[in-house]
Amino acid sequence: MITRRGILRTLGGALAGAFGLAGYAFAIEPSWRLVTTRYRLKIDGWSDKAPLRIACIADLHASEPLMGLTRVADIVARTNALQPDLVLLLGDYAIGQKIYARPIPPMTLAPVLAGLKAPLGAFAILGNHDYWGGSLTDWPYTAPKIDAYAQLQRDMMTAAGIRVLENNGLRLEHRGQPFWLLGTGSKIAQPLGRSRFISYARLDQVMPLVTDDAPAILMAHEPDLFPDVPQRVALTLSGHTHGGQVRLFGYSPVTPSNYGNRYAYGHVVENGKNLIVSGGLGTSIAPVRFGVPPEIVLVEIG
Repeated sequence: MITRRGILRTLGGALAGAFGLAGYAFAIEPSWRLVTTRYRLKIDGWSDKAPLRIACIADLHASEPLMGLTRVADIVARTNALQPDLVLLLGDYAIGQKIYARPIPPMTLAPVLAGLKAPLGAFAILGNHDYWGGSLTDWPYTAPKIDAYAQLQRDMMTAAGIRVLENNGLRLEHRGQPFWLLGTGSKIAQPLGRSRFISYARLDQVMPLVTDDAPAILMAHEPDLFPDVPQRVALTLSGHTHGGQVRLFGYSPVTPSNYGNRYAYGHVVENGKNLIVSGGLGTSIAPVRFGVPPEIVLVEIG
């Protein structure tokens, strides 16, 4: 028999469960969890005698209290513990949401990021929030203003001993295996209005830098650039989406991408090209994560 007490007990249990899930999504997963997600793949032209370990850090959105200096220092230590040959930072170091977050000055963050160690070095690109100054609150976004915000992040990386590959690239060698490491600017660097942006991603400037047949790896903050990436690039590494920040059964209800869930998260293979999208570390818009915990990505090639 259905009784009033039974109904109240059921409702109470449902409310407790809802508050429990909310507490987990707003406090535990974004601020306490940290996982390593590993991908292994073969690349044409890559020698099995030169396996390469790439650690990727994306979307720090450094800010107190969820992504403060102590938390970033732990991420740096965990990254170094993976013993990568190469560390890549995929953009969005600036604060992404201000519901109760407080920004961390870039030069305060620099000494912590300087702790990243890898034999081939650490390299970075900039994300959209690094051009926006943290959030869409400083209209109008003129080109000088965008560049001034970005320069703060460039200076931070220089102080940390990390080279920024913003529409640039270089040829590296690992155990006798040459390869090209390339990077672009953000595809949505300069906001013009609702869903209207000027892209700073210049593939036409980057690709001519590749002057031989060694494999090429591209850092592109937004995975939406992937359809435009030429076949010549064997692997594209991106962040930006945060895996939607809420992800259930392999589906993200909300994704900051024109392609929906197509490039929301994980390893995507299209037309013989590889894309790996990190779920990132920090939060944007809302300080919530559920089903896509903060992650360091480790890519093993060869």
